[in-house]
Amino acid sequence: MSALLFFIVIVPTAKDFIDIVLSKTQRKTPTVVHKQYKISRIRQFYMRKVKFAQQTFHDKLSTILTDFPKLDDIHPFYADLMNVLYDKDHYKLALGQINIALHLIDNVSKDYVRLLKYGDSLYRCKQLKKAALGRMATIMKRQAQSLQYLEQVRQHLSRLPSIDPNTRTLLICGFPNVGKSSFINKITRADVEVQPYAFTTKSLFVGHTDHRYLRWQVVDTPGILDHPLENRNTIEMQAIAALAHLRAAILYVMDISEQCGHTIEQQVALFESIKPLFANKPLLVVLNKTDVIRLEELKPEQKTLIQNFIDDDIPVMEMSTLSEEGVMNVKTEACERLLAHRIEVKIKSKKVEGILNRLHVAVPKPRDGFTRPAFVPENVIKQRLEKAPKIKKKTERDLEVELEDDYSLDLKKNYDLPADFKYDVIPEFWEGKNIADYIDPDIMAKLEELEREEELRIESGVYDKEEEELDDEEKEIHRLAGKIREKKAIIAIESRIGRSGGAPVMPRAGRKRERSVSRLRSEFEELGVDMSNKEGAHFSRTKSRSTSRTPIKKARADSAGRVRSSSRVTPRDQSGIRDVGLKAKAKKMSHKSQDKMNQFGKAGEADRHIAVKMPKHLYSGKRGIGKTDRR
Repeated sequence: MSALLFFIVIVPTAKDFIDIVLSKTQRKTPTVVHKQYKISRIRQFYMRKVKFAQQTFHDKLSTILTDFPKLDDIHPFYADLMNVLYDKDHYKLALGQINIALHLIDNVSKDYVRLLKYGDSLYRCKQLKKAALGRMATIMKRQAQSLQYLEQVRQHLSRLPSIDPNTRTLLICGFPNVGKSSFINKITRADVEVQPYAFTTKSLFVGHTDHRYLRWQVVDTPGILDHPLENRNTIEMQAIAALAHLRAAILYVMDISEQCGHTIEQQVALFESIKPLFANKPLLVVLNKTDVIRLEELKPEQKTLIQNFIDDDIPVMEMSTLSEEGVMNVKTEACERLLAHRIEVKIKSKKVEGILNRLHVAVPKPRDGFTRPAFVPENVIKQRLEKAPKIKKKTERDLEVELEDDYSLDLKKNYDLPADFKYDVIPEFWEGKNIADYIDPDIMAKLEELEREEELRIESGVYDKEEEELDDEEKEIHRLAGKIREKKAIIAIESRIGRSGGAPVMPRAGRKRERSVSRLRSEFEELGVDMSNKEGAHFSRTKSRSTSRTPIKKARADSAGRVRSSSRVTPRDQSGIRDVGLKAKAKKMSHKSQDKMNQFGKAGEADRHIAVKMPKHLYSGKRGIGKTDRR
């Protein structure tokens, strides 16, 4: 529904409607007229304004009339639904009022344009124009209630679900709180609110599901109570409209546990009262909440009521939306019944005869009167008999239900690996072999033993021999030992550098110095050591270290005795310029070049004044008495 009505334009209020039209008239028509103009020009000026206002009103009102659906032209389901929700008479009356207003505005325009043809002065023409626009505005003010009502209808129509009356549909109905919304949530992607009280669903909800690679829509209707049609409220009448007009498979849901607040007898009575609406539609009675009570556990008189459905050739199925038992079976059965019913309807139609006349099915006739039954070789029959029945693989859910508290999820058992490798910590393969199987657990102990042996070799002077005295085997051992020592030295250096990568690390703020001269001196004095006259003991910086860290600048004395640095640097802006006048000129030239470079800088938010760029002709004097088409 909403897909059809999505393009309805917003209906403004009467005040906004008048403001929009008059503003557009002022903007789109000429605004300057003088009394020295010829009277024919003055008449045309005001006639144009009246006609433009009338045409704008006409266009906007016509758009409203064409966008809103006409109840006679749409599907009976939508017509009935709109009658339930908005009252058909009120809706038609509002559209009729808009139509009358459109014709009245057209007539006002015609009358005043005729009077303007005989206006004898600018004042008379202006008053006629004012009266025409005023009458149009008055007509629109009288439509305030109709416009407000139509805007409410438009907003509600846009929120209605998109239901296609001609597609494959499953329709769920029954008493309130029997499990209709829970069922649609299970079989579709809809998210209908479910609460433990009646009339939670107040309007039609639509979900979509798939069966046999076809798209199906499932409609959840509000609950219906068992009372006369004239006493039913708007919520119930929506369900009645859907039952009456949608060509669908009907699922009548019953709560056999009676937790919905209605007995099985009341639910059967409701079924009988709305049974005429099920005519010529596939029907399925669904007994819900079998997790609370089974059909076999019902009282004999209640079983008799259910048996009456079966005697009337109405299929009865059990399900539980809580445990999901039988939910998919109900969906499949309903879909299959609807498909079969649609095929029957098509076969009865005239179209099928036309198709059959164009089809020719070749049926071979027996040649010699012998019947030749289908032949199956004995070996095949034997294999079929010997073939063991298929054992259904247990899912993780089945194991969880079976083992209960003893169940633990084990995903490694499904790994596509040999049994010995499945539970390895990290099964890592190289050239078809599991590396984890070749790791020696005692490798670190063996490494330490080798290192001890190596230390003993070094101490015994095995590596002190000259190279000429060694044979080939000993040379190879020496070469490998050198490589190992080099690698160990590199590892030691890298670990010493650490994460900082050799960069200097800033000391942590507030950290106390671990070693200092004063602390060392005080500790020695506490131990009774005489620390006086210890200048050479590096407790204070020696002259050699201090002089090595401080750069020495050679200084020389000038004639006046002042020390002058020999490494005096001339400022860059004075370098190579002897004359003071030339220096000032160079500075001025550099400033000018800077200005030239920055003159194309863009004005930004921080600038005090941002100049507005306007076309020159808008500021070049007064306008003459020329054309005013562009206004």
